[in-house]
Amino acid sequence: MPTPSIDRGAERDLALGAGRHAARAGGARACGADPTAAGSISMTGRSILWMALGATLGLMTLVVVIVLPSVEDPCEGVSVLGSSTALPPIGGFAPGGSAAAAPGGATDNRSDTRTSALPTATPAEPTVSQANPTATGAPSLAAGSGPIRRTLPLAAGTFTVSDVFGARGGTHLGVDLAATDGTTIYSVSDGHVVAAGPASGFGNWIVVDSVDTNGRSYSAVYGHMWDSGVHVRVGDTVAAGQPIAQVGSAGESSGPHLHFEIVPGGRFTGGRQIDPQPWLDGAPTPDVGGALAYSSDPRCNLGFGSAGGALAAGKVPPELEVWYRRAGSICPQITPSLLAAQGRQESGFQRGANSPAGAQGLAQFLPGTASSINPDDGKPYVIDADGNGVASVWDDGDAIVGQGRYMCAIAHKVVSWESEGRVQGDLVALTLAAYNAGEGAVLASGGMPNQFAAHYSETRPYVANILAMEPQYRAPGSLGRFTPQDSSGGANIVAAAHQWLGQPYVWGGGGPQGPSSGGLDGPGLTSAAVFAASSGTVTLPRTAEQQWEAGAEVPMSKAAPGDLVFSSFGPRGPAQVGIYSGSGQMIQSVPGVDTRSRSGVTEVLVPGDARLRRVL
Repeated sequence: MPTPSIDRGAERDLALGAGRHAARAGGARACGADPTAAGSISMTGRSILWMALGATLGLMTLVVVIVLPSVEDPCEGVSVLGSSTALPPIGGFAPGGSAAAAPGGATDNRSDTRTSALPTATPAEPTVSQANPTATGAPSLAAGSGPIRRTLPLAAGTFTVSDVFGARGGTHLGVDLAATDGTTIYSVSDGHVVAAGPASGFGNWIVVDSVDTNGRSYSAVYGHMWDSGVHVRVGDTVAAGQPIAQVGSAGESSGPHLHFEIVPGGRFTGGRQIDPQPWLDGAPTPDVGGALAYSSDPRCNLGFGSAGGALAAGKVPPELEVWYRRAGSICPQITPSLLAAQGRQESGFQRGANSPAGAQGLAQFLPGTASSINPDDGKPYVIDADGNGVASVWDDGDAIVGQGRYMCAIAHKVVSWESEGRVQGDLVALTLAAYNAGEGAVLASGGMPNQFAAHYSETRPYVANILAMEPQYRAPGSLGRFTPQDSSGGANIVAAAHQWLGQPYVWGGGGPQGPSSGGLDGPGLTSAAVFAASSGTVTLPRTAEQQWEAGAEVPMSKAAPGDLVFSSFGPRGPAQVGIYSGSGQMIQSVPGVDTRSRSGVTEVLVPGDARLRRVL
């Protein structure tokens, strides 16, 4: 709840009974005409003809009702073919609008710049400042609707294909292009950047959402760049052939290369990967499900083309989903899943919430905070986001977009304070703390509020609860490569843990949300891996001692990959926990004992005092 004060304990007791929206009444059904009529009907030839026609129409209606029932899925059977290449606004075009009416929505009639199939060549350093030169040729149609505009992600002659799609038992969902460290990476198509920066497994990645000339949505994914090799930010618009990054070897990588994926339907919006090599050679973008880019129904576009796609579908009330997707696209620091978890903590998604302290609506704004001016744009935090002519904390869209605007403004202040050395701590945690206790409380405390009893009894639990809930609202795989496969739960735990190999050890770091404060400790690693492997259905407690009580113990003779390995037992239970990876080894995160020992997330031999528990 945004407030400049710290006395917030009473505000958790929400008066949920007031101000509820009235239920909508069901629509009236049309009545048929009275089948009886006054007078007699002369059975002339004309009347017989009319009766036969009526019977035929009635039979046709019956057939349509029986054979063609109404489609319950609003996205099923919707045509996505069209010539526009413009991405839609967040939430889709307004009813009656069209892609052609949007800025940049004209048909792309440029000459074809499609590439030939990926060659195998000796790496060489390209000129960074130049756009990717591509071969031109005769126009090739995607699904018969227009010319394809695609370029290679690396300039021809600068790379070799080091691993193909479907390798490693089908788990490699892209193509690896080996190249010299620092080789320029180009955007393969026009689009919007929806992710850029750290990602588990990839080290760093970039995800660009685009719409092909056949109207189908897809994402291009670029992975393993160094921190210094990411040259775009979330929200940027890029063009085909534009330099966006440089080849690196971050994350799960044994040498400099680009991991490249094409994901029809959207990386965060229900799509799935295809072999990018035929696609780069001009194959049409297939329809494999996922987002419909031009749909005006938010249930169909799922925030495609914006950072809002990272919200897991179906986790918030459907009428609120589009607003969390919009609000989570305002700034890269504040995600839709974080806002959704915060909304759950603030009001339980209940309209009309009104606390004894005067906090109002879904986002629990105090009136004074709602009308305060956002220093980022000079407008109030709560604006008329839904376009009904009134800015109100009682309106779904106004409240949630206001929540996102205020959280982003706080995040920007925290970033500035951290750069000045005035505060220390995790950016997201401090932003949440400022929303609850006030920005001044964070600044005065030099980080997590610690000035008053309420900071310990309310603000800190508030932050911890939201961070623990956030992964439940996050689209699977939205922080990196790993997504649960159709294999055993234990194998998925190991696969999830592998993506964090090399992550630094940070005491108290990590949890279901993945690394925090730059790293993971032992129980933070196991919690993150189990949460990811279970698609958010299993949340382990925070300490090794507490995790020892989860699941069921299994003997060492029956150890299986994914079992939790506990060791260093004391009076209160085990002090260490890791994940059994097979062949007598385990993945763990521990601090280095000395300068010669390995610290962070590593794979080591199972210790002699180990005991196992199975949680999936």
